[in-house]
Formats: sequence, structure tokens, C-alpha cells
Amino acid sequence: MIIADAYVDVAKGKTIEDAAIVISGNQITQVTQYDKLSNHNLYNVIDLKGKTLVPGVMDMHVHLSSNADDNFLAAKNQSIPRKTIKAVKNARKSLMAGFTTVRDLGSSGYAVIATRDGINDGDIVGPRIWAVGHSISVTGGHCDDNFSAPEKQIRAQGVADGPWAVRAKVRENIKYGANAIKICATGGVFSKGTKVGIQQLSDEEIKAAVDEAHMQGMVIAAHAHGTGGIKASIKAGIDSIEHCSFMDQEAIDMAVKAGTYLSCDIYNTEYTLAFGEANGVPEENINKEKLVSKAQRDSFRRAVKAGAKMVFGSDAAIYPHGDNGKQFSRMVKFGMTPAQALQAATINSAALLKQDKLGQIKPGFLADIIAVDSDPLKNISVMEHVRFVMKDGVVYKQ
Repeated sequence: MIIADAYVDVAKGKTIEDAAIVISGNQITQVTQYDKLSNHNLYNVIDLKGKTLVPGVMDMHVHLSSNADDNFLAAKNQSIPRKTIKAVKNARKSLMAGFTTVRDLGSSGYAVIATRDGINDGDIVGPRIWAVGHSISVTGGHCDDNFSAPEKQIRAQGVADGPWAVRAKVRENIKYGANAIKICATGGVFSKGTKVGIQQLSDEEIKAAVDEAHMQGMVIAAHAHGTGGIKASIKAGIDSIEHCSFMDQEAIDMAVKAGTYLSCDIYNTEYTLAFGEANGVPEENINKEKLVSKAQRDSFRRAVKAGAKMVFGSDAAIYPHGDNGKQFSRMVKFGMTPAQALQAATINSAALLKQDKLGQIKPGFLADIIAVDSDPLKNISVMEHVRFVMKDGVVYKQ
């Protein structure tokens, strides 16, 4: 049993004073107050008086096998074993920051899938992971490798051209363990020679990816900065749009009507502009970040105001893993209430992943519980300093 000053009921957006959370195995069995329980001596008590409990939070857009402070170009030549070791390290950092569930949206060589399996087998420590394997891209697209010389004939493992090739790539990712899918529908910031707002996958290719993923029971995300790619992805039935930088009102209205989840990484701009050049990020990419940042935050603000479904997605790896919680304050700064920001990282993310036992402190739910110093509904910045972490009924940080 955990006792604390309070817990956050994220569904209601309220803080409930005097919390006693009874846990059996990996499940929450009772949510009450300590004085209402009889036979106190039957419980092993974790005393977190002075703290507020929050459901374990979720980040729907991370890249565990990359580090923000790596030299940008040199890191592209790292081996898959090296990337896997990074993923193991960053998975632990994410969990210790209170993120008990993450979705990894692209890593070469299935490094993160191996990391996920190691966590599930108890070999290493980390959050629950939904991993896409290789991001699916057109030749020369944002998720291809465009930095190598032509004579090297380097082609990213997620490249596919044409609807049937895209379907085959979805199937290949699933074959090797992916439990989510991602496509790159438009250009992006950290690729060479791509225009951020330009659609890359055709409408037919996007629809093929969505149909194949859904047929196989997978949630599918679309990297999409530009309005055209966003609209095409929504029309195709995509589950979540990542980045959402250049959204006109029609695109926002389409997302609201379709129930498409939006994932906007509005924290990492400051890190990229402050440290990107020192970390070897080329001028082209720095300039694209400058182009995107204000537009993305404006799109975020307008989408929140319109009532779009929003999830917490930080693009961790563009800034250091473990700092994910810093995005909560930005979400509030750019239009959300603290309750909405927490809902994005809990009940909304659970709904996107179609998980009905995650995201709340409630009987019958899995015991993913974190603790912070005070009420995050009054001061959302406390989410940057998580003091206690329980995942699946096991304490990892106290």
C-alpha cells in the first residue's frame, strides 16, 4: 500500500487529498483513504507523505537509440550494437524520469525492439515500449539516409516506393517485432535536402500503410510537418500526427472530426537552437528548426483551443533523454491547463495505444504510479522532478 498527501484523478482533472492506494501484484485493487482501511497491519506500507501521486506518465514520441549530445553526423555511422547500448541507457533514464510507457518512433537495426524485449524479460530496467522498428519513407525522404555520398548507395532500411512496397515494409517491421508503425509523410527538420512542409509519401502510399497496419492490429503514426501531408494522413485514417507544425484551420478541423491524435514536440526548440551547432548539426537543419518552431507552437495553441485530441510527444533524442518532463511546462505555456497536459500524457496516450489498464490511479488498472513534491495541477513544473517510480507494481525509484 502507498500512502501520500494526495493523488491526481486525471480523468476528472482533480487532486484528491489523503491517498491510500492498495496494490496486489501488479494491479491497483483499492483507492481510498488510510483511515478508512481496517487491519492496517496486513499491508506493507510505502510512506510517501508530503508527496502527490500521479499515474505513470507516457511519452508517445521518443528515439531511445540516439543521444542529443552526440556529434550529429558522426552518430550516423554508429553500429547497431552501439545504438542498442544507448537505448538500454536511455530506457532507464526515461523510467527514472517517471515515464513508465514510451513509444519509440524509429531506430535502425531493431535496436529498440531488442531493448523492449530485454525489459519484458527482466534482463534490464526500462518503461513499457511500443517500438516501430524502421520508419517508412520514400527514397530520398525524411527517413532515408541522405547524408552519405551517392557512390556509397546507402539506403535506409525503412525505404519503400509505391503502395505495395509500403505494405511490404509494414509487414517486414511487424515480422521483426514492431508493435507500432510509423510513416514519414513529409519532409523534416533533421534530414538533408528535404523541405519540411512538402508531402513525400503519396496519398495512395499513406493509405496502403494505414490499411496494412490496421489490418494487423497496429497503431500507426505519421511524421507530418506540412499541411498537405497532415491532411492526407488524416483522410487515410492515421492514428496520430507527429509534429503538426504547419496546420491550417481546415487541418485542425479535420483532426477534430476524425478523432486523430496530435503529438506536438514543443519543448526541444530551445535545446536545438542553443546546443545544435556545438553538437555538429548542419546549418541547413538549424535553419529548418527556426522555420518550424514558432509555427508549430502556434498550431499547438490553435489545436488545443479547437478541442483536438492531444498526446504527449517530446521527440526525446533531439534533447536529452530524462528531460522529457520539461515539456509539461511548455504545454501549459502554449495553451493547455495543467490538467490537460497531464491527460495528454496519461489517459489520452493510453487511448491512442488502445490500453484500457494504463493511465489512471484506479482499481483494476496496472500499478504504474509516480510521486512528485506537490500538486502538479497547481504547479506543473514539479513534473520535472519525479521522486518515486513504480511500474507494474515494482518500485524502481524511491
